[in-house]
Amino acid sequence: MPADNTLLLLLKGYAWLPGVARRRGAADAGGPLRTRLLGHPVRVLRGTEAVAFFYDEDHAHRAGALPGPVLDTLFGRGAVHTLDGAAHRARKELFLERLTDLAEVRALTARVCAEFRAEWERRRGERVSLFDLGALVLARAVTDWAGLPEDGVPDTERLARDCVAMVDGFATPGPRHLRARRARARQEELLGRAVVRAREEGPAEPPRTAFEAVVAHREADGSPLDPHTAAVELLNIVRPAVAITWFVTFAAHAMRDDPALRRRLAADEPAGLAVSFAHEVRRFYPFVPFVGALAPDGLLLGGETVPEGTMLLLDVYGQNHDPELWDEPFRFVPDRFLGAVAHPEGLIPQGGGPREGHRCPGEDITVAVLAALARELAGLDFTLPEQDLRIPLTRIPTGPRDGFRLEVPDEPEPEAGARAGAGAGAGAGTRHQA
Repeated sequence: MPADNTLLLLLKGYAWLPGVARRRGAADAGGPLRTRLLGHPVRVLRGTEAVAFFYDEDHAHRAGALPGPVLDTLFGRGAVHTLDGAAHRARKELFLERLTDLAEVRALTARVCAEFRAEWERRRGERVSLFDLGALVLARAVTDWAGLPEDGVPDTERLARDCVAMVDGFATPGPRHLRARRARARQEELLGRAVVRAREEGPAEPPRTAFEAVVAHREADGSPLDPHTAAVELLNIVRPAVAITWFVTFAAHAMRDDPALRRRLAADEPAGLAVSFAHEVRRFYPFVPFVGALAPDGLLLGGETVPEGTMLLLDVYGQNHDPELWDEPFRFVPDRFLGAVAHPEGLIPQGGGPREGHRCPGEDITVAVLAALARELAGLDFTLPEQDLRIPLTRIPTGPRDGFRLEVPDEPEPEAGARAGAGAGAGAGTRHQA
């Protein structure tokens, strides 16, 4: 029987599953990796074929797979992530309609860029945290785009802090986890009240915004979402949009000491470089360590019948750095996706499989917003004070140790971005720290 790896997961973070693969590669050759977490059996899946297998609902069930602490912080009780079959497809359509429509993606991206420029101008002469600035900008933009009502919904600074807390505290015990629980409870209560008020006033026909679509949504059986579940799903639109600030910070980290890259990004030359850069940020930097599901009755894996309820883990971080899939996987190479479509079963920073399944429906928005903000950042002039920019793999979710502090000049310079990398500070070089 494999040893329990719960303590190793807490100690190693993102490096845990790749480490399991290295240690047990020979012993588990020809079948899925085996381990245990919290005393329960686990099978670990890796590779493009494993992605297709994992995202087939006949092979992996989501109901009951997410632990209560994760639901109470990151996703919410009753979220779309916990559904299977017809119930999941009906709920998922709500997200696909709003988050994958090209016009909606462009509209949100334009709002984000406008908010970012305005906030940058307001911060002239200040030292700011790019992570915090990004979260605030994204919260303002998605609140406006989603049509959240002003009455009864907290200010966007509170919303930004709460969404960050939900993500930051889902995978750890202690104060971060408690803050995440309080943040989710607060936002669910406020948004639930907003849903009740909107229904009392009468639904919009047809729904014009994400908020109105959630209020009007009908489940597979024709019933509306109860106010709590509606609030949960509104947060599952807003929270991931705010979480793009992790990728924005990583994008700045990647370009901070590469003036040539910044000039190319600012001009988006060659065409499509910004999107390729966004894909590489999502591949290279650690965000999602793995995703989980439960084995159904009678599941066959590697010629073995897996006991029903066994946890199935798809190694996201390991796959995004697998030398079998990527040349020089631990080098940041933003041109690697130029002229090529990212393989849906190879690049899985936000999950895999078809859109209609359990792949993240906000992936198009993430790529578009990240590419646009990368171009914005590349064209700006700023300096970095001395700070520790190493990225520890032991923390989930992670980021530069000192955040990403930058000094906004008092006035814009004629050739903003020409001094890319000035004052890069400690921790130069694009790398993770184990």
